Amino acid sequence: MTEVTQSDAGWLSREDMDAARERLPIVYVDAVPVRVDEQGTVTEVGLLLRMGEDGQVKRALVTGRVLYHERIRSALLRHLEKDLGPLALPRLPAAPQPFAVAEYFPTPGVTPFHDPRQHAVSLAYVVPVGGDCAPSQDALELTWFSPKQARQPTVLAEMANGQSTLLLQALAHVGV
Repeated sequence: MTEVTQSDAGWLSREDMDAARERLPIVYVDAVPVRVDEQGTVTEVGLLLRMGEDGQVKRALVTGRVLYHERIRSALLRHLEKDLGPLALPRLPAAPQPFAVAEYFPTPGVTPFHDPRQHAVSLAYVVPVGGDCAPSQDALELTWFSPKQARQPTVLAEMANGQSTLLLQALAHVGV
């Protein structure tokens, strides 16, 4: 029997991750947390407040890497719990389908999405949450906006790397 190492479990060392980012597109998930009413209509959209690598505070979606040998569903649940807390109670369908695929490029302007670290392909989902959300990990705050408020230019301007485009696509996808 072989010993399981940290990299076998889906984690790479910082050096290995940097090397992979230079050579391969990395798979991510983006999640737009929402609150819905009894009819399933989106009433609120949750946006995180994060400190960016550039030192600026920005609004953000729940996002993160899919680990080696990890199902998309598991990655979504892991990142939602990491960012929104263990009591968020996300409701994922049995077979989650993304509303969009976002291609983040290290070169600005190739697509609306930019990640200076890497070329990343992200599957984007709208995820209803029914529990108490408390930001955790590197999320400073979670603010709930009405769909109309979330579309305001001032809110969209607080988002980085094209996530405002993804937010607008999510709102259009759910019909609000």
